Amino acid sequence: MYKVFFITFGCKVNQYETESLKTSFQKNGFEISGSPDGADVIVINSCTVTEYGDNDVIATLRKMRKKYPSAVIVMTGCYPQANAQNLEKLSGADIVTGTKNRKDTLRLVCEYLEDRERRISVEKYVTGDKFETLDFPAFENNTRTFMKIQDGCNQFCTYCIIPYARGRCRSRTLESVRTEAENSVKTGKKEIVLTGINLAFYGMEHGTNLADAVEICSAVDGVKRIRLGSLEPEKMSDDLLKRLSAVPVLCRQFHLSLQSGCDRTLKAMNRHYTTAEYYKLVRKIRKYFPDCSFTTDIMVGFPGETDEDFRESMDFVEKIGFSRVHVFRYSRRQGTPAYSMSGQIPEHIKTARAVEMNGIAEKSRKKYMDSLIGKTVEVLFERENCTDFHRGYATDYTLIKIPLENSEKSLRNQIFYVTIEESHTDFCTGRIEYEK
Repeated sequence: MYKVFFITFGCKVNQYETESLKTSFQKNGFEISGSPDGADVIVINSCTVTEYGDNDVIATLRKMRKKYPSAVIVMTGCYPQANAQNLEKLSGADIVTGTKNRKDTLRLVCEYLEDRERRISVEKYVTGDKFETLDFPAFENNTRTFMKIQDGCNQFCTYCIIPYARGRCRSRTLESVRTEAENSVKTGKKEIVLTGINLAFYGMEHGTNLADAVEICSAVDGVKRIRLGSLEPEKMSDDLLKRLSAVPVLCRQFHLSLQSGCDRTLKAMNRHYTTAEYYKLVRKIRKYFPDCSFTTDIMVGFPGETDEDFRESMDFVEKIGFSRVHVFRYSRRQGTPAYSMSGQIPEHIKTARAVEMNGIAEKSRKKYMDSLIGKTVEVLFERENCTDFHRGYATDYTLIKIPLENSEKSLRNQIFYVTIEESHTDFCTGRIEYEK
């Protein structure tokens, strides 16, 4: 029996696809290894969102090739797809595939094991491509499961390589969404996280939308919580929000992509909203979901971003009151319009701005965490942290820790209501009131 080890970079969609590949390999007689030591096959599922990510992927490939010279190494995912014309850096891989036709990965490995001939199979996306439904991912060690329901992007932000790595928007059918939700419940999962490359655009080619997917999941007996992945603001209509607010099991957390709090920068990025429109949307969501939290991504150092632009962005982030902000520096991606824009920002300025923005983000986070003290929240417990705490996440994605007595049994995969007593930098503590 061949052993296969997986290394995953990047987003929740990549994590989902890795888990699906694991299922596919297992069904065909492979053993999933927890370590590259002794593995016959090493699969690297790559990301290419930033140059820093690219460097990590290439470094990992070289490390695996040097340390495990006899292993079959597969490089798959967004990096090969976006760099199909320039794959010389992947010479250490025996098999190179992209993001299209993921199911072919198993076949390519089996063929290589027979004849030991190197294979490169990176197929281009074309108009009309359909959503590829993969094998059901078990997520065996998780209390929540990710469900990929959408792929691709039509937006073409000037800094982003993803439309070239993932193709155009396409969605899975509602029937297959229901089937996977049913399978998730059978494996004991209580929370489903709906994910996609551009999740808010789910169903656009079928005449459906994100609310349809949420509703059909919530109708499956045993689904206790549904969480949404990252959302683009453009598609969050009043009708959609109204329907979502009627779903009791929907988690009250919205990762609403912002990128910049400066209108001039948003326009240069080819983002399809203004800060005024974003703020209006936040107020609407808070009307439908009074106790919700907002998380987001903020880029600093985009080409042409002046000190004044940056200050505007910081002020806007502070105005919204995010519970968590992922701050990252602009990374040049060859093949995107921003790569050749004038006004490229020096790295030391990007770094300084990231530090400042993180300061604002932490201030906002502390204010939000402090606001939770005294509230009673629903927590899905996931695991113990050493022997000190039960730990889990509230519906707003706040990490909750409960002091653990050595004699107590595990609360893993159980939902309790917890009254929050103290807030800390990255978590809150409290006391359990009762089980849901």
